[in-house]
Amino acid sequence: MKERGGLAPRTRWNWILDAVVFGSALIASLTGIYFLYFPVGGYQGGRNPAYNLVLLFRREVWEDLHTWGGLAMIAAVVVHFVLHWSWVRMMARRTWTSLREHRTTMTRAASNNVLIDVVVAVSFMLTAVSGLYFWLAPAGTLFIFDRTTWDVVHTWAGVVMVLAAVVHFAVHWRWVVNVTRRILGRTPAQSVAVGAAVR
Repeated sequence: MKERGGLAPRTRWNWILDAVVFGSALIASLTGIYFLYFPVGGYQGGRNPAYNLVLLFRREVWEDLHTWGGLAMIAAVVVHFVLHWSWVRMMARRTWTSLREHRTTMTRAASNNVLIDVVVAVSFMLTAVSGLYFWLAPAGTLFIFDRTTWDVVHTWAGVVMVLAAVVHFAVHWRWVVNVTRRILGRTPAQSVAVGAAVR
């Protein structure tokens, strides 16, 4: 069964879910960049140009945006993972067969896609777990690593995740454009007509 624009309901829901993942990831990433450049709130006295610095928002607002953007991303990714569980199992089985039998059962494009997805998944897990540690554990709590180590893991896993997600987004760009046009009610033919009218 297809809806308006010729889209199956599953495709429409995938697009909505991906939009939530993208939006929340964008908030978490941009606020993470803020913390990369301004890792501490500053202190009065001494050589600290970041003391009392306000960049668009107060530091507490940046922290809230980062926390809630990250939590929304985690929730959306968990739903995304559950909905795509059968695909994950199928690709894991095919990858395992390829490694065990030393022969490929996938095209090069499919193999590259799986590799990118694995990098995104592992870096996401490290970023999410370390982020939840900072959210849930009181300052000074030792959980496997000390707080400084968790901070390093969170920072660099986040950097890798963003870079891998950009590649993932680029690989699926055609799907994003096509489905977005149909969601917005603009088929390629309508888009050409609009472009001609503008000229």
